[in-house]
Amino acid sequence: MNQILIPNPKIAFVQARWHADIVDRCRAGFLDELAKHGRAAEHVDIVDVPGSFDIPLPARRLAETGRYAAIVAAGFVVDGGIYRHDFVAATVVEALMKVQLETGVPIVSAVLAPHQFQEQEPHLEYFRQHFVTKGKEAAGACLQIIDCLNRIGETGAIAVQDQR
Repeated sequence: MNQILIPNPKIAFVQARWHADIVDRCRAGFLDELAKHGRAAEHVDIVDVPGSFDIPLPARRLAETGRYAAIVAAGFVVDGGIYRHDFVAATVVEALMKVQLETGVPIVSAVLAPHQFQEQEPHLEYFRQHFVTKGKEAAGACLQIIDCLNRIGETGAIAVQDQR
């Protein structure tokens, strides 16, 4: 699939609404970090979905439009006692990997599944702050993979750094 180099590419941010008070902090950190790199928020399309399990299909449809240089997925999967949250998180991440490999559009995952999460204020506050950090990290990863793919698209190869 040929990638078109876009000077200021659009990014889609697909966010689950379960635990929105936590997931929204990821988006805030993401947008703040992009702004530090001169990327305006209007170049990011925000897409809300009910839960993390619902992220892969809209991500695929967004990727197939050809309008996005990258897609970020954000969700918070907790053990609700009905089924294993690690199964849901693994399924979502596996599906996102499949989408990116099949469409050629990179997907950065900020879908997290903490162990032993308790819905008490100390845990909630910890994860609110943690998701700000994850948003910043997702922005850095997003910009880095866009740059990497653009450089590969320009030259057909990328310089390999000596790790010695």
